[in-house]
Order: sequence, then C-alpha cells, then structure tokens
Amino acid sequence: MALTLDDVRRAAHLARIAVDDAEAAGALAQLTLVFGLIEQMQAVDVSDIAPMSHAQDLVQRLREDKVIEGNQRAQFQKIAPEVEGGLYLVPKVIE
Repeated sequence: MALTLDDVRRAAHLARIAVDDAEAAGALAQLTLVFGLIEQMQAVDVSDIAPMSHAQDLVQRLREDKVIEGNQRAQFQKIAPEVEGGLYLVPKVIE
C-alpha cells in the first residue's frame, strides 16, 4: 500500500495533530517503512505453524475446581439493606 503526503496530512487532521511539510514527509517515510515490514511479515508462510497462547512453553498451575464453602445466600440477604423475592434491591442510578 503506497501512502502519499495527502494521506499523512489527512490522518494528522483526523487525529487533530498539526504537522508541517517536513514533519509530514518524515512521518510518510516512517509509515512507508512500517507498511513495508508488515508486507514482509504477511509474505511469510505460517500455515504449518500451530497457534501459541504464549511465546514460551509454559504450563499454568491451577487449583482443583471444587466447592469449599457452603451456600450463604440467606445470611447475606439478612444483612442486605433491601431484598425482595430473593433479589437485592438497589437505588436507581440511570434514568
């Protein structure tokens, strides 16, 4: 994708950034390099590579998934300011 100075000026205008001609030319050169790098990365064939969730081969230590506390809903509803039909009532904050 080839960028022009007009593209850079338009992006700067949309971002509400004031750029002069020298800054726009510098940004154009940098963006051209970035887009060139992106094109190189997209050209790499990764069809034989399995997706990874992390760059290192780490295993997450997880605890056993089991219930360790009993149902305390009735106790919590006793101390709640307002309860109706098993639901907590809260003040209306959005109209």
